[in-house]
Amino acid sequence: MSIVFTHAYYLSDDPKEQKIMKPYPPLGLLYVSAYLKSKNIDNDVFDTTFSTQAAQLDFILEKQPKVICIYTNLMTKIEVIKLIKILKKEAFGFPKIVLGGPDVTYNVANYLKAGADFLVIGEGEETTFELYKAIMTHSDFHQVNGIAFLENNQIIQTPPRSKFKELDELPLPNREAINMQNYLQTWKTNHGQSSMTISTQRGCPYTCKWCSTAVYGQSYRRRPANLVAAEMKLLKERYKPDALWFVDDVFTVSHKWLLAFKEEVLKQDAVIPFECITRAERLNDEILQLLKDIGCFRIWIGAESGSQTIIDAMDRRVDVNQVKKVIQDTNAMGIETGTFIMLGYPGETEKDIEETIQYLKEANPTLYTITIAYPIKGTSLYNEIEHKITQQPDWETSTDREIDFERTYSRKYYQYAVRKVVNEVEFHRASKNSLKALKLKTKSILAGGLMKISK
Repeated sequence: MSIVFTHAYYLSDDPKEQKIMKPYPPLGLLYVSAYLKSKNIDNDVFDTTFSTQAAQLDFILEKQPKVICIYTNLMTKIEVIKLIKILKKEAFGFPKIVLGGPDVTYNVANYLKAGADFLVIGEGEETTFELYKAIMTHSDFHQVNGIAFLENNQIIQTPPRSKFKELDELPLPNREAINMQNYLQTWKTNHGQSSMTISTQRGCPYTCKWCSTAVYGQSYRRRPANLVAAEMKLLKERYKPDALWFVDDVFTVSHKWLLAFKEEVLKQDAVIPFECITRAERLNDEILQLLKDIGCFRIWIGAESGSQTIIDAMDRRVDVNQVKKVIQDTNAMGIETGTFIMLGYPGETEKDIEETIQYLKEANPTLYTITIAYPIKGTSLYNEIEHKITQQPDWETSTDREIDFERTYSRKYYQYAVRKVVNEVEFHRASKNSLKALKLKTKSILAGGLMKISK
Protein backbone atom coordinates (compact mmCIF):
# COMPACT_ATOMS: atom_id res chain seq x y z
CA MET A 1 0.00 0.00 0.00
CA SER A 2 1.17 3.55 -0.70
CA ILE A 3 -0.06 5.21 2.49
CA VAL A 4 0.43 4.43 6.18
CA PHE A 5 -1.26 6.16 9.11
CA THR A 6 0.54 6.15 12.45
CA HIS A 7 1.26 8.16 15.58
CA ALA A 8 4.02 8.29 18.20
CA TYR A 9 2.46 7.45 21.54
CA TYR A 10 4.23 4.50 23.15
CA LEU A 11 2.68 3.22 26.38
CA SER A 12 5.97 1.54 27.32
CA ASP A 13 7.61 4.99 27.48
CA ASP A 14 4.90 6.60 29.63
CA PRO A 15 5.40 5.81 33.34
CA LYS A 16 2.36 7.89 34.37
CA GLU A 17 -0.01 6.00 32.08
CA GLN A 18 1.53 2.71 33.16
CA LYS A 19 0.13 3.47 36.61
CA ILE A 20 -3.29 4.51 35.27
CA MET A 21 -3.60 1.99 32.41
CA LYS A 22 -6.60 3.55 30.67
CA PRO A 23 -5.41 3.78 27.05
CA TYR A 24 -7.72 4.55 24.16
CA PRO A 25 -7.09 4.08 20.42
CA PRO A 26 -6.27 7.00 18.06
CA LEU A 27 -9.85 7.71 17.00
CA GLY A 28 -8.97 10.67 14.76
CA LEU A 29 -6.54 8.59 12.70
CA LEU A 30 -9.12 5.85 12.36
CA TYR A 31 -11.66 8.34 11.00
CA VAL A 32 -9.25 9.55 8.30
CA SER A 33 -8.25 5.98 7.46
CA ALA A 34 -11.93 5.05 7.06
CA TYR A 35 -12.59 8.06 4.83
CA LEU A 36 -9.80 7.12 2.44
CA LYS A 37 -11.01 3.54 2.47
CA SER A 38 -14.48 4.80 1.48
CA LYS A 39 -12.78 6.46 -1.51
CA ASN A 40 -11.23 3.11 -2.52
CA ILE A 41 -7.77 4.02 -1.25
CA ASP A 42 -6.35 1.09 0.68
CA ASN A 43 -4.21 2.07 3.64
CA ASP A 44 -2.47 0.64 6.66
CA VAL A 45 -2.66 1.89 10.23
CA PHE A 46 0.28 1.18 12.54
CA ASP A 47 -0.93 1.75 16.10
CA THR A 48 2.06 2.47 18.34
CA THR A 49 0.29 2.41 21.72
CA PHE A 50 1.25 -1.16 22.58
CA SER A 51 4.26 -1.25 20.29
CA THR A 52 7.70 0.34 19.99
CA GLN A 53 9.40 2.72 17.62
CA ALA A 54 11.64 -0.12 16.44
CA ALA A 55 8.64 -2.24 15.41
CA GLN A 56 7.03 0.82 13.82
CA LEU A 57 10.13 1.47 11.70
CA ASP A 58 10.36 -2.18 10.69
CA PHE A 59 6.73 -2.02 9.52
CA ILE A 60 7.38 1.11 7.47
CA LEU A 61 10.54 -0.39 5.95
CA GLU A 62 8.56 -3.44 4.92
CA LYS A 63 5.67 -1.45 3.41
CA GLN A 64 7.80 1.29 1.78
CA PRO A 65 4.81 3.66 1.56
CA LYS A 66 4.89 6.76 -0.63
CA VAL A 67 3.06 8.74 2.06
CA ILE A 68 3.22 8.49 5.86
CA CYS A 69 0.53 10.37 7.81
CA ILE A 70 1.41 11.00 11.45
CA TYR A 71 -0.96 12.33 14.09
CA THR A 72 0.69 14.77 16.49
CA ASN A 73 -0.52 16.55 19.60
CA LEU A 74 0.82 18.42 22.59
CA MET A 75 2.02 15.31 24.39
CA THR A 76 3.44 13.30 21.47
CA LYS A 77 5.20 16.12 19.62
CA ILE A 78 8.70 15.30 20.87
CA GLU A 79 8.46 11.66 19.75
CA VAL A 80 6.88 12.69 16.44
CA ILE A 81 9.84 14.95 15.65
CA LYS A 82 12.29 12.16 16.48
CA LEU A 83 10.33 9.86 14.17
CA ILE A 84 10.37 12.39 11.32
CA LYS A 85 14.15 12.74 11.48
CA ILE A 86 14.59 8.96 11.26
CA LEU A 87 12.13 8.63 8.37
CA LYS A 88 14.10 11.22 6.41
CA LYS A 89 16.94 8.73 6.05
CA GLU A 90 17.53 7.05 2.70
CA ALA A 91 16.57 3.56 3.91
CA PHE A 92 12.91 4.56 4.09
CA GLY A 93 12.70 5.59 0.44
CA PHE A 94 12.02 9.28 1.12
CA PRO A 95 8.25 9.05 1.67
CA LYS A 96 6.25 12.25 1.90
CA ILE A 97 5.60 12.93 5.57
CA VAL A 98 2.20 14.45 6.36
CA LEU A 99 1.36 15.67 9.86
CA GLY A 100 -2.09 16.36 11.25
CA GLY A 101 -3.63 16.99 14.64
CA PRO A 102 -4.30 19.91 16.98
CA ASP A 103 -0.68 20.92 17.45
CA VAL A 104 0.11 21.78 13.82
CA THR A 105 -2.32 24.68 13.32
CA TYR A 106 -0.33 27.24 15.31
CA ASN A 107 3.10 25.68 14.85
CA VAL A 108 3.30 25.59 11.06
CA ALA A 109 6.83 26.96 10.70
CA ASN A 110 8.20 24.79 13.49
CA TYR A 111 6.84 21.51 12.10
CA LEU A 112 7.93 22.27 8.54
CA LYS A 113 11.38 23.20 9.80
CA ALA A 114 11.47 19.90 11.73
CA GLY A 115 11.12 17.98 8.47
CA ALA A 116 7.42 17.52 7.71
CA ASP A 117 6.61 17.77 4.00
CA PHE A 118 2.97 18.76 4.49
CA LEU A 119 0.70 19.80 7.34
CA VAL A 120 -3.02 19.07 7.32
CA ILE A 121 -4.67 21.94 9.16
CA GLY A 122 -8.12 21.37 10.63
CA GLU A 123 -10.31 18.35 9.89
CA GLY A 124 -8.30 15.69 8.16
CA GLU A 125 -10.57 13.52 6.05
CA GLU A 126 -11.13 15.46 2.81
CA THR A 127 -7.80 17.26 2.99
CA THR A 128 -5.78 14.07 3.38
CA PHE A 129 -7.69 12.44 0.52
CA GLU A 130 -7.05 15.35 -1.86
CA LEU A 131 -3.44 15.76 -0.75
CA TYR A 132 -2.73 12.05 -1.24
CA LYS A 133 -4.15 12.20 -4.78
CA ALA A 134 -2.05 15.28 -5.54
CA ILE A 135 1.12 13.60 -4.27
CA MET A 136 0.51 10.42 -6.24
CA THR A 137 -0.36 12.26 -9.47
CA HIS A 138 2.21 15.07 -9.06
CA SER A 139 -0.60 17.63 -9.17
CA ASP A 140 -0.57 21.24 -7.99
CA PHE A 141 -0.57 21.32 -4.17
CA HIS A 142 -1.79 24.92 -4.22
CA GLN A 143 -5.20 23.58 -5.23
CA VAL A 144 -5.58 21.55 -2.02
CA ASN A 145 -7.27 23.61 0.69
CA GLY A 146 -6.25 23.22 4.32
CA ILE A 147 -2.55 22.40 3.96
CA ALA A 148 0.84 24.03 4.53
CA PHE A 149 4.17 23.19 2.88
CA LEU A 150 7.50 24.71 1.91
CA GLU A 151 8.18 25.94 -1.61
CA ASN A 152 11.56 27.51 -2.37
CA ASN A 153 12.08 27.75 1.40
CA GLN A 154 8.91 29.83 1.71
CA ILE A 155 5.88 28.68 3.73
CA ILE A 156 2.81 28.19 1.57
CA GLN A 157 -0.49 27.92 3.43
CA THR A 158 -3.55 27.29 1.28
CA PRO A 159 -7.03 28.63 2.15
CA PRO A 160 -8.78 26.91 5.07
CA ARG A 161 -10.98 23.97 4.23
CA SER A 162 -14.70 24.22 4.86
CA LYS A 163 -15.75 21.99 7.73
CA PHE A 164 -18.02 19.02 7.28
CA LYS A 165 -21.58 20.29 7.73
CA GLU A 166 -23.26 16.91 7.60
CA LEU A 167 -21.42 14.42 9.77
CA ASP A 168 -23.61 11.58 8.51
CA GLU A 169 -21.37 11.64 5.43
CA LEU A 170 -18.47 10.36 7.51
CA PRO A 171 -17.84 6.59 7.60
CA LEU A 172 -17.34 4.97 10.99
CA PRO A 173 -13.76 4.88 12.32
CA ASN A 174 -11.68 2.07 10.83
CA ARG A 175 -11.37 0.20 14.12
CA GLU A 176 -10.73 -3.06 12.23
CA ALA A 177 -7.33 -1.68 11.19
CA ILE A 178 -5.91 -2.05 14.70
CA ASN A 179 -5.98 -4.63 17.47
CA MET A 180 -8.85 -3.40 19.63
CA GLN A 181 -8.49 -6.38 21.92
CA ASN A 182 -5.24 -4.92 23.26
CA TYR A 183 -7.18 -1.96 24.60
CA LEU A 184 -10.15 -3.95 25.85
CA GLN A 185 -7.98 -6.49 27.64
CA THR A 186 -5.74 -3.84 29.20
CA TRP A 187 -8.78 -2.14 30.66
CA LYS A 188 -10.28 -5.43 31.80
CA THR A 189 -7.08 -6.59 33.48
CA ASN A 190 -6.44 -3.33 35.31
CA HIS A 191 -9.96 -2.12 36.08
CA GLY A 192 -12.25 -5.11 35.84
CA GLN A 193 -14.15 -3.68 32.89
CA SER A 194 -13.32 -2.72 29.33
CA SER A 195 -14.00 0.65 27.75
CA MET A 196 -14.13 2.14 24.25
CA THR A 197 -14.40 5.65 22.82
CA ILE A 198 -17.10 7.03 20.54
CA SER A 199 -17.69 10.50 19.08
CA THR A 200 -21.05 12.13 18.33
CA GLN A 201 -20.09 15.73 17.58
CA ARG A 202 -17.39 18.06 16.33
CA GLY A 203 -16.56 21.51 17.59
CA CYS A 204 -17.53 23.36 20.75
CA PRO A 205 -19.64 26.54 20.81
CA TYR A 206 -18.12 27.82 24.06
CA THR A 207 -15.23 30.26 24.52
CA CYS A 208 -13.09 29.04 27.44
CA LYS A 209 -9.81 30.90 27.06
CA TRP A 210 -7.49 28.00 27.86
CA CYS A 211 -9.12 25.51 25.48
CA SER A 212 -7.80 24.81 21.98
CA THR A 213 -10.23 24.62 19.06
CA ALA A 214 -7.45 24.12 16.50
CA VAL A 215 -9.02 21.17 14.66
CA TYR A 216 -12.81 21.41 14.79
CA GLY A 217 -13.22 25.09 15.53
CA GLN A 218 -15.76 26.97 17.64
CA SER A 219 -18.76 25.25 16.11
CA TYR A 220 -21.38 22.63 16.88
CA ARG A 221 -22.00 19.84 14.39
CA ARG A 222 -23.56 16.54 15.38
CA ARG A 223 -24.10 13.12 13.89
CA PRO A 224 -27.74 12.01 13.59
CA ALA A 225 -28.91 10.22 16.74
CA ASN A 226 -29.92 7.09 14.84
CA LEU A 227 -26.43 6.69 13.38
CA VAL A 228 -24.77 7.07 16.78
CA ALA A 229 -27.11 4.45 18.24
CA ALA A 230 -26.34 2.16 15.30
CA GLU A 231 -22.61 2.53 15.98
CA MET A 232 -23.19 1.70 19.65
CA LYS A 233 -25.14 -1.40 18.59
CA LEU A 234 -22.25 -2.44 16.34
CA LEU A 235 -19.70 -1.96 19.13
CA LYS A 236 -21.92 -3.88 21.52
CA GLU A 237 -22.14 -6.86 19.16
CA ARG A 238 -18.61 -6.85 17.76
CA TYR A 239 -16.44 -5.84 20.73
CA LYS A 240 -18.72 -6.27 23.77
CA PRO A 241 -17.24 -3.37 25.78
CA ASP A 242 -18.36 -2.95 29.37
CA ALA A 243 -18.47 0.84 28.99
CA LEU A 244 -18.19 3.71 26.52
CA TRP A 245 -16.50 7.08 26.85
CA PHE A 246 -18.12 9.81 24.74
CA VAL A 247 -15.23 12.05 23.72
CA ASP A 248 -17.47 15.07 22.93
CA ASP A 249 -16.63 18.36 24.65
CA VAL A 250 -20.23 19.03 25.79
CA PHE A 251 -22.34 15.90 25.43
CA THR A 252 -25.64 17.44 26.61
CA VAL A 253 -25.39 20.70 24.66
CA SER A 254 -28.58 19.90 22.70
CA HIS A 255 -31.53 18.57 24.68
CA LYS A 256 -33.48 18.02 21.47
CA TRP A 257 -30.73 15.71 20.17
CA LEU A 258 -30.62 13.87 23.51
CA LEU A 259 -34.34 13.10 23.36
CA ALA A 260 -33.92 11.62 19.88
CA PHE A 261 -30.80 9.77 21.04
CA LYS A 262 -32.61 8.14 23.95
CA GLU A 263 -35.38 6.98 21.65
CA GLU A 264 -32.91 5.48 19.16
CA VAL A 265 -30.71 3.79 21.75
CA LEU A 266 -33.70 2.05 23.32
CA LYS A 267 -35.28 1.20 19.96
CA GLN A 268 -32.06 -0.32 18.61
CA ASP A 269 -31.20 -2.16 21.85
CA ALA A 270 -27.91 -0.27 21.92
CA VAL A 271 -27.62 0.51 25.63
CA ILE A 272 -24.04 0.34 26.93
CA PRO A 273 -23.02 1.96 30.24
CA PHE A 274 -21.23 5.22 29.46
CA GLU A 275 -19.59 8.34 30.82
CA CYS A 276 -19.47 11.80 29.27
CA ILE A 277 -18.39 15.41 29.77
CA THR A 278 -20.71 18.41 29.89
CA ARG A 279 -21.42 21.79 31.43
CA ALA A 280 -23.59 22.42 34.49
CA GLU A 281 -26.08 24.71 32.75
CA ARG A 282 -26.80 21.97 30.19
CA LEU A 283 -28.06 19.60 32.89
CA ASN A 284 -31.33 19.49 34.81
CA ASP A 285 -33.35 16.80 36.58
CA GLU A 286 -35.09 15.71 33.37
CA ILE A 287 -31.82 15.37 31.44
CA LEU A 288 -30.12 13.57 34.33
CA GLN A 289 -32.94 11.04 34.41
CA LEU A 290 -32.77 10.64 30.63
CA LEU A 291 -29.03 9.94 30.81
CA LYS A 292 -29.49 7.47 33.62
CA ASP A 293 -32.25 5.66 31.68
CA ILE A 294 -29.84 4.90 28.82
CA GLY A 295 -26.90 3.78 30.92
CA CYS A 296 -24.94 6.88 31.98
CA PHE A 297 -22.96 6.01 35.10
CA ARG A 298 -20.62 9.01 35.33
CA ILE A 299 -20.76 12.66 34.23
CA TRP A 300 -17.74 14.96 34.20
CA ILE A 301 -18.97 18.49 34.92
CA GLY A 302 -16.43 21.22 34.28
CA ALA A 303 -15.80 24.02 36.73
CA GLU A 304 -12.01 24.57 36.62
CA SER A 305 -12.12 26.63 39.83
CA GLY A 306 -14.18 27.20 42.94
CA SER A 307 -13.62 30.93 42.60
CA GLN A 308 -16.11 32.88 40.51
CA THR A 309 -13.42 35.48 39.89
CA ILE A 310 -11.20 32.92 38.17
CA ILE A 311 -14.12 31.28 36.33
CA ASP A 312 -15.00 34.70 34.91
CA ALA A 313 -11.36 35.35 33.96
CA MET A 314 -11.43 32.08 32.00
CA ASP A 315 -14.61 33.17 30.18
CA ARG A 316 -16.30 29.98 31.37
CA ARG A 317 -19.69 31.75 31.56
CA VAL A 318 -21.07 29.65 34.39
CA ASP A 319 -21.97 30.23 38.03
CA VAL A 320 -19.84 28.23 40.47
CA ASN A 321 -22.85 27.71 42.73
CA GLN A 322 -24.79 26.24 39.83
CA VAL A 323 -21.92 23.83 39.12
CA LYS A 324 -21.83 22.82 42.78
CA LYS A 325 -25.58 22.20 42.90
CA VAL A 326 -25.62 20.19 39.68
CA ILE A 327 -22.81 17.95 40.96
CA GLN A 328 -24.78 17.42 44.17
CA ASP A 329 -27.99 16.71 42.21
CA THR A 330 -26.17 14.25 39.96
CA ASN A 331 -24.75 12.44 42.99
CA ALA A 332 -28.26 12.27 44.48
CA MET A 333 -29.51 10.73 41.23
CA GLY A 334 -27.08 7.85 41.73
CA ILE A 335 -24.77 8.90 38.89
CA GLU A 336 -21.06 9.30 39.65
CA THR A 337 -19.56 12.74 39.10
CA GLY A 338 -16.18 14.09 38.10
CA THR A 339 -14.87 17.62 37.88
CA PHE A 340 -11.74 19.36 36.61
CA ILE A 341 -9.69 21.88 38.56
CA MET A 342 -7.01 24.19 37.21
CA LEU A 343 -4.64 26.02 39.57
CA GLY A 344 -2.22 28.81 38.74
CA TYR A 345 -4.49 30.63 36.27
CA PRO A 346 -3.44 34.29 35.76
CA GLY A 347 -4.53 36.36 38.72
CA GLU A 348 -5.30 33.43 41.04
CA THR A 349 -4.63 34.24 44.70
CA GLU A 350 -4.57 32.31 47.96
CA LYS A 351 -8.20 33.33 48.53
CA ASP A 352 -9.22 31.77 45.20
CA ILE A 353 -7.50 28.51 46.13
CA GLU A 354 -9.29 28.43 49.49
CA GLU A 355 -12.58 28.92 47.66
CA THR A 356 -11.70 26.00 45.38
CA ILE A 357 -11.04 23.79 48.39
CA GLN A 358 -14.39 24.75 49.89
CA TYR A 359 -16.13 24.16 46.54
CA LEU A 360 -14.73 20.62 46.27
CA LYS A 361 -15.72 19.84 49.84
CA GLU A 362 -19.30 21.01 49.35
CA ALA A 363 -19.84 19.75 45.79
CA ASN A 364 -18.32 16.39 46.73
CA PRO A 365 -17.64 14.99 43.24
CA THR A 366 -16.85 11.29 43.05
CA LEU A 367 -13.63 12.10 41.19
CA TYR A 368 -11.64 15.23 40.47
CA THR A 369 -8.46 16.02 38.55
CA ILE A 370 -6.11 18.95 39.14
CA THR A 371 -3.66 20.53 36.70
CA ILE A 372 -1.52 23.65 36.78
CA ALA A 373 -2.60 26.06 34.05
CA TYR A 374 -0.39 26.16 30.99
CA PRO A 375 -0.84 28.19 27.78
CA ILE A 376 -1.48 26.28 24.54
CA LYS A 377 -0.40 28.26 21.49
CA GLY A 378 -3.39 29.63 19.60
CA THR A 379 -5.65 29.98 22.63
CA SER A 380 -6.85 33.24 24.14
CA LEU A 381 -4.91 32.41 27.28
CA TYR A 382 -1.67 32.13 25.32
CA ASN A 383 -2.32 35.42 23.55
CA GLU A 384 -2.99 37.16 26.88
CA ILE A 385 0.17 35.95 28.64
CA GLU A 386 2.58 35.78 25.69
CA HIS A 387 4.35 38.97 26.77
CA LYS A 388 4.64 37.57 30.31
CA ILE A 389 6.36 34.29 29.40
CA THR A 390 9.35 33.71 31.67
CA GLN A 391 10.34 30.24 30.50
CA GLN A 392 9.99 28.94 26.95
CA PRO A 393 12.22 25.91 26.38
CA ASP A 394 13.46 24.71 23.00
CA TRP A 395 10.38 23.91 20.90
CA GLU A 396 11.57 20.57 19.49
CA THR A 397 12.46 19.08 22.88
CA SER A 398 9.65 20.46 25.07
CA THR A 399 5.88 20.87 25.18
CA ASP A 400 3.57 23.77 26.00
CA ARG A 401 3.21 22.30 29.48
CA GLU A 402 6.75 23.52 30.20
CA ILE A 403 6.06 27.13 29.28
CA ASP A 404 5.89 29.32 32.36
CA PHE A 405 4.69 32.89 32.75
CA GLU A 406 4.33 35.57 35.41
CA ARG A 407 1.64 34.46 37.86
CA THR A 408 0.47 35.90 41.17
CA TYR A 409 2.90 33.53 42.89
CA SER A 410 5.68 31.22 41.68
CA ARG A 411 5.01 27.99 39.80
CA LYS A 412 6.44 26.10 42.78
CA TYR A 413 3.76 27.73 44.92
CA TYR A 414 1.01 26.26 42.76
CA GLN A 415 2.69 22.84 42.73
CA TYR A 416 2.44 22.84 46.51
CA ALA A 417 -1.10 24.21 46.21
CA VAL A 418 -2.11 21.06 44.32
CA ARG A 419 -0.94 19.00 47.32
CA LYS A 420 -2.77 21.34 49.69
CA VAL A 421 -6.05 21.02 47.81
CA VAL A 422 -5.89 17.23 47.51
CA ASN A 423 -4.95 16.60 51.12
CA GLU A 424 -7.44 19.11 52.50
CA VAL A 425 -10.32 17.66 50.45
CA GLU A 426 -9.38 14.06 51.26
CA PHE A 427 -9.11 14.96 54.97
CA HIS A 428 -12.64 16.34 54.76
CA ARG A 429 -13.80 13.00 53.32
CA ALA A 430 -11.91 10.80 55.79
CA SER A 431 -13.12 9.57 59.16
CA LYS A 432 -11.90 12.37 61.42
CA ASN A 433 -10.41 10.18 64.14
CA SER A 434 -8.55 7.83 61.83
CA LEU A 435 -4.81 7.59 61.29
CA LYS A 436 -5.44 8.36 57.62
CA ALA A 437 -7.13 11.65 58.54
CA LEU A 438 -4.17 12.62 60.74
CA LYS A 439 -1.72 11.95 57.90
CA LEU A 440 -3.81 13.92 55.42
CA LYS A 441 -4.11 16.91 57.74
CA THR A 442 -0.38 16.84 58.42
CA LYS A 443 0.36 16.79 54.70
CA SER A 444 -2.09 19.65 54.14
CA ILE A 445 -0.43 21.80 56.82
CA LEU A 446 3.01 21.00 55.40
CA ALA A 447 1.92 21.91 51.86
CA GLY A 448 0.43 25.17 53.18
CA GLY A 449 3.72 26.03 54.82
CA LEU A 450 5.66 25.31 51.63
CA MET A 451 3.21 27.50 49.70
CA LYS A 452 4.02 30.44 51.96
CA ILE A 453 7.78 29.86 51.58
CA SER A 454 7.42 29.66 47.77
CA LYS A 455 5.38 32.82 47.23
